[in-house]
Amino acid sequence: MNDVAAPRVTLYGRPGCHLCDEARAVVVAVCAELGEDYVEISIDGDPELQQRFAHEIPVTFVDGRQHDFWRVDPARLRRALGG
Repeated sequence: MNDVAAPRVTLYGRPGCHLCDEARAVVVAVCAELGEDYVEISIDGDPELQQRFAHEIPVTFVDGRQHDFWRVDPARLRRALGG
């Protein structure tokens, strides 16, 4: 059995997206501060993700639930992660 927990934060975006770059910086900083992991998933090349998130990227999920889109508020993300 795998003892490694899945990342609590998922960031959906696409390469070349300036809002995605800004969101990533916030996610990286908050996750580092709280010792949490995150995963980033590009919506490019996945028609289902493109249809779902095309007009909202970047989109962040915390513990499998949508948390934010377009911008990530560091204080709000910190609270969602229990920090």
